[in-house]
Amino acid sequence: MQAYLQEAERFKDTDKTTAIFVGEIRGLAFQIEDVVDEFTYKLEDCRHGGVFANKMRKRLKHIKTWRRLAAKLQEIEGKLQDAKRRKKDYSISRSASGARSNNQGQALHFTSDEDLVGIQGNKHRLIRWLTGSGGGGDDDLKQMGSKVTTVWGMPGVGKTTLVAHVYNTVKADFDAAAWVTVSESYHLEDLLQKIAAELDIPVDANAEMRGLAEDIHSHLQGKKYILVLDDVWTTRCWSEIRNIFPISNCTGRFVITSRKHEVSLLATRESTIHLEPLQAHHSWVLFCKGAFWNDDDKECPLELQKLAWKFIAKCQGLPIALTCIGRLLSCKPPTSAEWENVYRGLDSQFAKDMIPDAHMILKVSLEDLPYGLRNCFLHCALFPEDYVLKRRTMMRHWIAAGFIREKEDNRTLEEVAEGYLTELVNRSLLQAVRRNHAGRLKHCRMHDVIRLLALNKAKEELFGEFYNGSAARSFSVECARRISIQGAGLEQLSRSGATHFRALHVFERYIDLHLLKPILTYSNLLSTLDLQGTSIKMLPREVFNLFNLRYLGLRDTSVESLPESVGRLQNLEVLDAFDAKLSYLPNSIVKLQKLRHLYACTPGTLDIGSVGGVKVPNGIRHLAGLQAFQCVNASSAILCEVASLTELRSFGVCNVRSEHSTDLSNAITKMSHLVHLEIIAAAENEVLRLEGLYLPATLSWLGLRGQLDKTSMPQLLSSWSHLDSLTKLYLAFSNIDEETFSCLCMLRSLHFLELMKAFEGKRLDFHAGSFPKLRYLCILDAAQLNQVGIEEGAMQNLVNLLFIYCPKLELLPDGIEHLRALENLHLEETSEELIEKLRQKRNLDEYSEDVVRISHIRNVTVVLRKKGLSERIR
Repeated sequence: MQAYLQEAERFKDTDKTTAIFVGEIRGLAFQIEDVVDEFTYKLEDCRHGGVFANKMRKRLKHIKTWRRLAAKLQEIEGKLQDAKRRKKDYSISRSASGARSNNQGQALHFTSDEDLVGIQGNKHRLIRWLTGSGGGGDDDLKQMGSKVTTVWGMPGVGKTTLVAHVYNTVKADFDAAAWVTVSESYHLEDLLQKIAAELDIPVDANAEMRGLAEDIHSHLQGKKYILVLDDVWTTRCWSEIRNIFPISNCTGRFVITSRKHEVSLLATRESTIHLEPLQAHHSWVLFCKGAFWNDDDKECPLELQKLAWKFIAKCQGLPIALTCIGRLLSCKPPTSAEWENVYRGLDSQFAKDMIPDAHMILKVSLEDLPYGLRNCFLHCALFPEDYVLKRRTMMRHWIAAGFIREKEDNRTLEEVAEGYLTELVNRSLLQAVRRNHAGRLKHCRMHDVIRLLALNKAKEELFGEFYNGSAARSFSVECARRISIQGAGLEQLSRSGATHFRALHVFERYIDLHLLKPILTYSNLLSTLDLQGTSIKMLPREVFNLFNLRYLGLRDTSVESLPESVGRLQNLEVLDAFDAKLSYLPNSIVKLQKLRHLYACTPGTLDIGSVGGVKVPNGIRHLAGLQAFQCVNASSAILCEVASLTELRSFGVCNVRSEHSTDLSNAITKMSHLVHLEIIAAAENEVLRLEGLYLPATLSWLGLRGQLDKTSMPQLLSSWSHLDSLTKLYLAFSNIDEETFSCLCMLRSLHFLELMKAFEGKRLDFHAGSFPKLRYLCILDAAQLNQVGIEEGAMQNLVNLLFIYCPKLELLPDGIEHLRALENLHLEETSEELIEKLRQKRNLDEYSEDVVRISHIRNVTVVLRKKGLSERIR
């Protein structure tokens, strides 16, 4: 049925009989899925009934269930045969050649920064408006006063791409910069909180709007600042917030993007850019960049040029369409037959449109997605607008939902899921928001246009729908399989009597548990319940009747304990209670043998005692399938059991004492697949004796909080020389000195290194060739450090360098001028002498030697908290 649905999807919009039949088949497939899940559970329940008498009792108890399920299957079979008969009676014959081939290589791609084809002139105009054109730098910027610039045009024409490129180019010239996506249904309080967060202003979750406004106003006083408001739908938005921003004694630059001409009129004088579709020659360049991105010359072969111009004519200069189709074709063999096949598919989509809508073009790419990847993509649309999608969270959701079923090339389900996420970003169906220091995707987001398309598709296919409690929005739960609650007022939902929900995602912090209970009672086949961020303190008992539950999300909630009845959730694969209030796990947790991810810890602060793990029961060794386990309170008995969890990829342990060292080392040595490891001592003065610890070569992230034994430290650090995959290292309270620090230099794959109260020497030396891939270095709380030496050739890729609470550091690092890739230097609570020396006013005729040495660094910030000083000096 699933194979048929995927094949038939491409005909659905041009053949109404097929559309009706597809809808019926999809509904019947869901009904079969429900029957199978209930049957499987009841069967497992009988098999695990204990003694023979108990098993027989359960079988007799379920007789009515067997009869009901059998009758349901017979009913479904009858409906299926009836639908097939009607489909045959009323179908219209069509040529197979008119169908688009089902090729999994199609891609969708927005114009990226390097693809600013045809709008270079607008780029330079925008930069000039924002920074000034007199060549006087800061002086020009000051003299120009505040200005509002608008960029408007039709969806998909490249407004956000243009502004993002310019914003990233010029924001380093401002003291403060913020980018906020507004959206059609924005709330003023949320908008102010987003702006404050972008400006790094601490915000109380319960802060009132007036307080937020005052904080923003105060923060920007006397500064040069830039604010981008992306995707503004009404002029009311600007009128509501404009007075928040200071005008006197500061310079403000505002850039507003919109698809509405009305909003573009907000611009200062003539500072408006109207982006229009590209001219033919620019369309050709952009199309070829997408279709032949993997060719050095990016030239279209002569035999395909006629077809290429036909595609370009269909797009009529819309960048999103040109790039989308170009990427689609880049994944097809470059033959006339293949291109003709794709063109016929596009033609059928646009038969009724004189100018193709971006939604229709994106729809073609969506229909080319493989079945599993398609479900993953539609799932992303259920998250709120502008929601940051975290890699790990998405992976866990997809696996629990059954979208990732098969391992590929000996990879785990998690690795396959990460590959899916990367594929969606590569197809530009998702946008990368943040990568870690090793370049690995960390956070992404779904573009608004694509999200609207995906939501429509999800509703059409009964995949899922969002509920915001608004009476103005029509909402029906008749067949939706997944519900995303994004607003208060669950009365309509709780009265629906729906029994077919498979996933319930709640994004409203304050929810009425009493209204949630009926939903949980009706939807006993629920496989995902994600309550992340809600204010609940206790789970309703109805949750523990959800025999099909695979994902239970309690992250960032106030849940303090779990009952023993959690052991009834035999299918649970993910229990995410990270940053909840749990201090222990119930004994029955060891019964959940399908559990793959167990998160139950409090991240805490820099204080070693603030990190909270959980007490776990005996028998934890039975959870042999665990991939992630964070964070467990150490005890000798538990560490001996943890040694059986050899499939772990991520492991965190806290409250470690010296006497635990042998058991801990033995356990970790057996974790041959470990990627992420964090060990936290019971106190700052507790010595972690890890000389017997052998770390697996797969390790990528290592964090040690606690003292390391002085005598064995060189041997321990030298034993890490085989860790070619280690990219991130965090050490705290480690007692490293000049000699032992040199042992770390052999870690040539490090991208991130942070030493927090870990270095107790006076001089820190970086020799030529050391840390060749390092991009981030933070030395925090080094009380004796007074000299830093950097030889030429050391840390050649370093981008961020931070010295924090190093009171005796009176000189800039010797050789800092060799760090040509360095973009950010942050000096906080170093000696006042060093900071005041860097702050001294520049003489028109000569610069101080120190200022010259850091002249290549774009951003230099100095902070002296006791003097209330926080200043960017470059």
